[in-house]
Formats: sequence, structure tokens, C-alpha cells
Amino acid sequence: MEALSTPTLPRGIRSRFIDNINGLRMHVLEAGFEGTGRPCLLLLHGFPELAFSWRKVMLPLAAAGYHVLAPDQRGYGRTTGWDAGYDGDLSAFRVLNLVRDTLGLVSALGRAHVAGVIGHDFGSPVAAWCALVRPDVFRSVALMSAPFPGPPAIPFATAGGSASGKAASPAWRAMAELAILDPPRKHYHLYYSTREADGNMRNCPQGIHSFLRAYYHYKSADCQDNRPHTLQSWTASELAKLPTYYVMELDKGMAETVAAHMPTEAEIAACRWLTEAELAVYAADYTRTGFQGGLNWYRTRTSGRFEAEQELFCGRTIDVPACFISGKSDWGVYQAPGAFERMQEKALTRMIGCQLVDGAGHWVQQEQPEAVSRALLDFLRAAEQA
Repeated sequence: MEALSTPTLPRGIRSRFIDNINGLRMHVLEAGFEGTGRPCLLLLHGFPELAFSWRKVMLPLAAAGYHVLAPDQRGYGRTTGWDAGYDGDLSAFRVLNLVRDTLGLVSALGRAHVAGVIGHDFGSPVAAWCALVRPDVFRSVALMSAPFPGPPAIPFATAGGSASGKAASPAWRAMAELAILDPPRKHYHLYYSTREADGNMRNCPQGIHSFLRAYYHYKSADCQDNRPHTLQSWTASELAKLPTYYVMELDKGMAETVAAHMPTEAEIAACRWLTEAELAVYAADYTRTGFQGGLNWYRTRTSGRFEAEQELFCGRTIDVPACFISGKSDWGVYQAPGAFERMQEKALTRMIGCQLVDGAGHWVQQEQPEAVSRALLDFLRAAEQA
């Protein structure tokens, strides 16, 4: 696999590989690598993204004196050593092993600790778990677009026989009841866990480039339909208020779902935060790898197989300086009812910033990179004093 070399990679960011990272040959983008002694920041992307998703904020962070690294995470891009099959070892994609990947990268760099770990979308819970499990290594954490409500709880005071298991929890019950609504629906986490999801997107009739264009547009502030608000409860009727990229029509895959929201040629030409040349970088990597690596992250969550090891941290909080950043037009803030509130009230005990950025949807660091760079630098300066 070749390093990333494209005119769309800004000057001052380099692409390279680091071997022997928990079984991976990890591809990373890097800025501020000149000289020594710079504090380090790790940037963790989500789905369907790449290290490339951080290109617009890496140089401002490096200009402020940081050594900035953004890896293609396990299952993505030019990082290799992971199993792309649906029937492979799913345990490699569980969140604590993703934390081990990140810790391995820090160690390979010869670092005892980093100044901060910053995660977007599904990278947000990975960053949160990094800070929860190893606060000595990850000295601050910035979560973006996906709130972290804390580790799962062990059933409490159940000796009298009143315990209720995961299958009966409000979240799982609501997801199951979506199918009996009119029209019938399904939750995207459950869809992404099916065998057919990868093929639906990878082999879609519109092609991966157009699929990703519609997907990114539909979840951005460019789509005027995104007017997020708090959901009152984990019920099917409340979840049904979410856009169809989260709560899908039962008989449609994601390729068909987003095709209905393909932007016009004029809208594409006007999109400055994701040009056609930049989109081609994503399309090329996903054409080569498919989506199954990223989808396996969702499968570890819906399978229930790995929750018991997370329950070891029941009651633990994130006690390093923390912040949350998202777009004002991002439904990701509210898609899990109560998570945004629990994050602020309980899960993050030293939260020193919560900002919803104007003019941004889900892809906040790409849609409004200047505002995100300022917010991150303000947070990092405050974290040093905290």
C-alpha cells in the first residue's frame, strides 16, 4: 500500500506508515513533525471517514505548537492487518481493542503520554474510552458529534429477582418496535450490522462517489432538513423523528436512502468544504476496501458480546479535562435520548467546554474548520491550566 499522495493533501501534512501497532500496519497523517519536544495530539475519525477527514484542522493545530497525528483506524483506508470479511474475528473491532490500537500508536511514537485525544463520530467513543481507561496517557479529551454517556451499568439490587436484561432495556425495545410503526422503520445500527449492508453501499448503482456525496450532504448543514432537537425518551415514536439516515425505512438500504437526497450539480459546485477532488480521496479508498471494516464497529455494539468487559468500568467517570464540539445542525447530538445530558451531568467530571457550531452539521471539522480549530485550541489552553 502506497502512502497518500494527492494535490488535495495540504502542504505541511505528510502520509506515512507505522508498523507493529497491535497487529496493524497503521497509516497516519502527520503535521507539526518538524523538531522535537512538541506536545502530541491524536485525532480519531468516524464512519464513513478517514484520517483525511482531519486535513482542515491539522495545520492550525500544528501552527499552535502541537505534533498532530491522525490515523486511518482499524478497518479503514490504508491501514492494513485487519480482516475485511463479515465472518472474521469481530472481537478485534471491539472498543477496548480500538483503545489498544491507539495506545500502541502512542507507544510506537516513544510517548509516555499525549496532550489530548480528539474523536469525531465513532471516533468519539474511542477517544472517551481512551481517557476513561488510561487517563495517565491521554491527558485531555475532546469529543465531537457523538456524546459519551459513560460505561454501561451492571444491573443493581437484583437479588430480589427484579432484574431486567439488555434485551428489555428501553433502547433495545424502542429499536425493535420501529418495525411496527406505519410506515415500518429500522435503526441504522441494526442495519449496519447485517450481512447485506456492505454490498448495498459498495455495489450501489449510483457508484461509491455519488453515494458518499449524497451521504455527506444529507448529514451536513447544507441539507436544510436538518433541524435537530432533543428527543424526550427511548420510544419508537420519538426515534421516528430522526432523519432516515438514522431511522431508515424498513425496506430500504442506505444506498437507496441517501440517493433521494443527492445534491444538485449547482449544490455540489458550491460545496467548498468537500470538493469533488477531496471526495475522490474517500471514494478511491472505499472502492478498494469496501465498508465492512467500519461496519464491524457497529456490529460489536449491537451483538452484545462485548458489553460485559465494558461493565468492568461501571460507575467510572472521565476525570481529565474534556470538551464537546458539534454542529448546530447535527442530529448526532440527540440521536441517543439522554446521552447529551448524562455526558455533561455525570460522565465527564471536568468538562470545560460544550460548543455547537453555527453553519455545521455532522462533519463539523470539515464544514467549519476555522471555528473548530479555535474551539480546540481554546480548550487545550484551558486544559493546561485546569
